[in-house]
Amino acid sequence: MSNRLTYIVAGALLAIMFISAFTSSLGDSTTMDELAHIPAGYSYLSQKDFRINPEHPPLVKDLAALPLLRLDLNFPPKDQPYWTGVNEQWWLGAEFLYNSGNDADQILFWARLPMMLMMIILGAFIFFWTRELGGNIAALLVLTIFSFCPTFLAHGRLVTTDVAASLGAIMGSYFWIKFLKNPSRKNIVLAGLIWGIAMLFKFSLILLVPLFAFITVVAVLLKFQNRSLKEKFLGLIKYASYALLAAVIAVLVIWPVYQFHVLNYPVEKQVSDTTILLRSSSFTALKNICIWMSGKPVLRPLAHYALGLLMATQRTAAGNTVYFMGMISASGWWYYFPIIYFLKIPLAFHILSLIALLWAVYMIKEPFWRRPFSRITGWIRNHFAEFSMAIFVLIYWTTSLIGNLNIGVRHIMPTLPFIYILTALGIAGLMKTIKKQQVKKPQKIIAVLIGLLLAWYVGSSLSAWPGYLSYFNEVAGGSDNGYKYAVDSNYDWGQDLKRLKKWADEKGIDKIYIDYFGGSNAKYYFGEKYLGWQGTNKPQDLPKGSCLAVSATFLQGGRGNPAPRFSDSIGYYQWFNPEDSMTERIGKSIFVKCME
Repeated sequence: MSNRLTYIVAGALLAIMFISAFTSSLGDSTTMDELAHIPAGYSYLSQKDFRINPEHPPLVKDLAALPLLRLDLNFPPKDQPYWTGVNEQWWLGAEFLYNSGNDADQILFWARLPMMLMMIILGAFIFFWTRELGGNIAALLVLTIFSFCPTFLAHGRLVTTDVAASLGAIMGSYFWIKFLKNPSRKNIVLAGLIWGIAMLFKFSLILLVPLFAFITVVAVLLKFQNRSLKEKFLGLIKYASYALLAAVIAVLVIWPVYQFHVLNYPVEKQVSDTTILLRSSSFTALKNICIWMSGKPVLRPLAHYALGLLMATQRTAAGNTVYFMGMISASGWWYYFPIIYFLKIPLAFHILSLIALLWAVYMIKEPFWRRPFSRITGWIRNHFAEFSMAIFVLIYWTTSLIGNLNIGVRHIMPTLPFIYILTALGIAGLMKTIKKQQVKKPQKIIAVLIGLLLAWYVGSSLSAWPGYLSYFNEVAGGSDNGYKYAVDSNYDWGQDLKRLKKWADEKGIDKIYIDYFGGSNAKYYFGEKYLGWQGTNKPQDLPKGSCLAVSATFLQGGRGNPAPRFSDSIGYYQWFNPEDSMTERIGKSIFVKCME
């Protein structure tokens, strides 16, 4: 395929992705994390005060808030409890979006646009890197997979840090590998700059540090493979000094950004907030250093970065109370992410990745025990980028499996671009090899099979519009049945509240009880029609003829069985069967039962 045609197809794929994300977002209400991220970003730019939502770096929130600066918005006064308290992000979010006279839908519309553009930039970067590694066919294959990925289409529309983390991971890896291949001044500076930017996207990208350390050692050992031990040692020292310089540059990127964000954050308040937020941290020495730094004018920007990093680590270890496959637990399951990955990613892609894996195994040809060292080192030398991608996936997945924070496939999203690239390169390699052999029948069979799988993949994605957030593949029984496996950001993040309002208006319902999970505000949309409800209320409290709407996250939280060592009171929604004939469904995530 010519370069010109390749670029035209790539542009079309990215345009389709943007249109799909944009149009599907218009009916979505504010999701859970957007309630914190959007007001936080606006407070950073308008107030230069970073007391809200420190557990996430500011850059994504800043980008989302940029279009809001042109709007005439009311910001809650600083003398209110939700501002003077400690990280009252949810209260401030509700006040800013729904109780200050602002148009919440207008804010949501403009804040989400930069997120979609970031998703398109990620797609373009994936395309160009894959094209560099495997040519035009591999590049278009990976871009097709990315552009129709339900997970990226779901979260690329939202003001959250997950797509940005994916962008930071892939850009950081690319420029670090480029520096290792050619440690010029320009490449060292670029590696440091991009590393710093990545660290301002999401704290989980601290995992780039062990990746960079490991692949740097491997690169040096390969480069000095036939040299003396002394030369290898000196080579390691040389590259370690380059890496240290890049790390210093990364810090010099982080420091001024945080300095800007704490300009109007009183020192005494920062010290007090840091002390309170880290009181349960198990990293005593790091906690004390962070508190000490927060009171020093020059160091307080880095102290605030360290605070967020410690908070993110603390939350991963602590976990959340969640529903998963009929169970409720706060301590997580080691098999959570493998199962969620299998069910949330289209089945057609799993088959494609299996074909690529089998092809890679076939290409080994010789028994593994014959010259294993020389063959492994030779492969790594010739496929260093692919090797680095695999190592990142291994590091990221390992930390995810041992953590207790099991609230969504989005937490492993930074690994998806690498998995997609590796799969696309494998499939393209298979097709290229068969073409070289000039055996027409297998070539046609493979081409038809790949074409059918891609058509299935695209069709599966298109059929999910606009409910990408609730997508589950065919093994789970599709999106309609996904809530039986997992909820929260896998399925129900509050996106269907406006659809519930539209349904209630069409039905002429004057009053409706709502047990809503998400970042939106039922009172804001329903006004006097809204009646509050909690799952622990008794069904007999519902008057005859009344309707109750329950979010899937709360519903499943009240229907699941307690996991071992989990003793909280649950089971309060056993009487609410989402599959009975009395239940209506709004979007995918809200169930409505009207009492006879």
